[in-house]
Amino acid sequence: MASKRDYYEVLGVQKTASVDEIKKAYRKLALEFHPDRNKSSDAEEKFKEISEAYAVLSDPEKRKIYDVSGHEGFDQRYSQEDIFRNANFSGFEDVFSSMGFGGGGMNDIFSAMFGFGPQGRRSSGRGQDLSYQLGITLDEAFGGVKKEIEFEHYAQCGKCHGTGAEPGSRKSQCPTCGGSGQVRQAKNLGGFGRFVTVAACPKCRGAGSSYEKECGACEGSGRERKRERVDVEIPAGVETGSTLRLSGMGNAGSAGSGNLYIEVHVAPDPRFERDGPDLHTSAQINFPQAALGAKIDLPGIDGTVTLEVPAGTQSHEVLRLKGQGMPNLNRKGRGDLYVKIIVSTPKKLTEKQRELLRQLEGMEKKKGLFDNMFR
Repeated sequence: MASKRDYYEVLGVQKTASVDEIKKAYRKLALEFHPDRNKSSDAEEKFKEISEAYAVLSDPEKRKIYDVSGHEGFDQRYSQEDIFRNANFSGFEDVFSSMGFGGGGMNDIFSAMFGFGPQGRRSSGRGQDLSYQLGITLDEAFGGVKKEIEFEHYAQCGKCHGTGAEPGSRKSQCPTCGGSGQVRQAKNLGGFGRFVTVAACPKCRGAGSSYEKECGACEGSGRERKRERVDVEIPAGVETGSTLRLSGMGNAGSAGSGNLYIEVHVAPDPRFERDGPDLHTSAQINFPQAALGAKIDLPGIDGTVTLEVPAGTQSHEVLRLKGQGMPNLNRKGRGDLYVKIIVSTPKKLTEKQRELLRQLEGMEKKKGLFDNMFR
């Protein structure tokens, strides 16, 4: 599947564009590529593309998520149905007012083009996917953890088992659409002729048949809002942005339920900075330890580790402890722990300490003199 173009690029606006600028850009492009005005083979696809871009960028909340996450992160949270649900339809109607559409006309257009049924629902098909943001600590990411999460979704109605009918109610051909599952409506476009839309039947929701009496529990939708608790196994080594899928735990639909996607966020840890499976930290040593070498103990992710500091180590030099980082998520082994050495300089010295440092300084000067004589 071809990757989506950036929404700002689609509308030809800058990322800093105001809502009015976005609306103006959409108005111009929508009039240019509307299928009833533009007869080119790709006009409808372009119209869909610019309409989707406008639906996202005209909504402050959706736009913020898109700016942070891009298409990949945004599409995990929003299905195409969600993009148009609660979108700024007043803006769409205003954009098309010059083309002869009223308020209801815009719902018909998007129902026909994108396959949405009444109130923004899909007339048929698998239910929409859902997403859940789960926060864990670095220690939990290291060892893996089981977390119980609670969420709401539309599940199959327990009373009618998804049929939408009151138990015992007889099924018959839908009188509204005559069994076709679709209704046609014509809209006047003023000087542009007539626009005919084909949408899912509002009575049978595209099924072509209906029941004498709708289910009283779900009002004929076949679904009910339900709160669930489930245990999620988080594997060792996960990183922020890792996504886990729970099949069939999304919203219910006529052809099955969508999935629930768990997006993991690992909280920052004051002890370490993380780079994939590798960890970075720092350790302070004194001048004698740096000059003579030493073994020092410092905290690792799973307990105390011992670092051997070679003689002559310089301040800010980075030493590696192999295999002391995070577990690799998709393969065996662990990353490394990188330790930045900070050589501390004492602020207060005794007179004896000062004398020893002066002697050392004198020896260094003599050594430098001899080195220059024999170059």
